[in-house]
Amino acid sequence: MSDDIQDIFDDANGDLAVGDLESAVDKYRRCVELDAEFFDGWHALAMSLMKTGKIKEAIGAGLQATTLKPNDLLAWTALSQMYVQDGQIGEAEDAKANARILSLGGKVVTGA
Repeated sequence: MSDDIQDIFDDANGDLAVGDLESAVDKYRRCVELDAEFFDGWHALAMSLMKTGKIKEAIGAGLQATTLKPNDLLAWTALSQMYVQDGQIGEAEDAKANARILSLGGKVVTGA
């Protein structure tokens, strides 16, 4: 990851810390536009979007985070919360099941 992306990410985290969610969202978006493989950027974007009530977008970012790191417990937990907020209970339960597998020391199997 470049220093520029890290600087933008750090600025976004600062915005988040002081409650400027819209500015944080904009900066997290910029991070993932500059590096589509930046897991922390996708995860932070998803969480910030969820906090601003943009649930559909949050789910998309959350899915990207779990695609990049399918064995990240927090990413699956957050995605489950996003699905619950969107009323997608089946999807929420699936994401929660993946988080549970990871919490017990297992791995999420992706693809065939």
